[in-house]
Amino acid sequence: MYQPNFQITHNLLTYIANIEASKALIDTAPLIPSWEAKFRDEAMTRSIHFGTKIEGNDLSEEQTKQVLNFKGAIDVKEVSEKTGVMARDRDIQEVINYRNVLQWIDQQKALGRKPEFSIEMLHTLHSLTMKGLLEENEIGNFRQKQVIVQGVGDGSVVFRPPVSIEVPFLVSELFAWLNSVENQHIHPIFKAAIVHYQLVYIHPYVEGNGRTSRAIATLVMYLLGYDFKRFFSIEQYFDGDVEQYYKALLSVQQQADADMTYWMEYFCYGLAVEIDKVKRQVQKLSKDLKLKKELGKQVALSERQIILLELLQNQGEITSDDAQEVLPDISIDTILRDVRDLIKKGVIKKEGVTKGVRYSLV
Repeated sequence: MYQPNFQITHNLLTYIANIEASKALIDTAPLIPSWEAKFRDEAMTRSIHFGTKIEGNDLSEEQTKQVLNFKGAIDVKEVSEKTGVMARDRDIQEVINYRNVLQWIDQQKALGRKPEFSIEMLHTLHSLTMKGLLEENEIGNFRQKQVIVQGVGDGSVVFRPPVSIEVPFLVSELFAWLNSVENQHIHPIFKAAIVHYQLVYIHPYVEGNGRTSRAIATLVMYLLGYDFKRFFSIEQYFDGDVEQYYKALLSVQQQADADMTYWMEYFCYGLAVEIDKVKRQVQKLSKDLKLKKELGKQVALSERQIILLELLQNQGEITSDDAQEVLPDISIDTILRDVRDLIKKGVIKKEGVTKGVRYSLV
């Protein structure tokens, strides 16, 4: 059976500890805003934009968002005409495809699928990734020819993947290891990093291996309980320094014993950085854990209510005039309705009468 080679270093333990601490806060945040969907959409846009940009897609993040916001058709020409995005058909198709990939991954999580991974899943992800971009017989089927990996800069050959006849065996070995009961003790983040690298190494398809590898790594994290509410985009970290990303991947092949430690440190550090951003975002939009203990439940808030709570946290108490000052474009009736809702939810309390009314946290 396939057996990855890596060392549990101090760095890896530190990164995993940071990820776990962030995950605990994200999972138990006492105030989960009603605009979670907005954060997820933003994270998906970043994942799609940076995930395709790594592979040479020329769409800007704004153009990517325009394409993703248009859900009326899947025809590239129509999308281009209706959105006004002037770009190569291939670039638009890649964005549409990767949206379908991430939506499929979300569906597996929502359906409560058991964390058992298969070659069929891999083929599905590749089919969604490369729809309309390859010949039909090359989509969702292992390659039947030798391929090479060229450098980003000069185009020189930096890596020759295994010969095609070995691909089915190597992939089967990898999934056997991933699903093995004996390896359940391995941390899910480590598993995601290992699967990501090993599939890039095997290069099972003619094209689309990078996106498919990142997609299956995401699926591994999601199904093993590490979706972090789908607020993050590790692709953004990879794209931040593409040269370093490929250097980390190639580092394994440069070791005589195929030691993955450097790659895994790179992967885990990047995830820790991105999840820390999510944690700080949640902290900004959430009150401290004391509130959860008092309420005994999670509380959905609107964006306006979050602004009011932030003001309360800073000042201790507020008046309706204070509320109008931080929400100048909102009518006093709407503000008072938001305040009454917060009182009903047991988040704030009202003190005084008429013009002397003040509000404070419970």
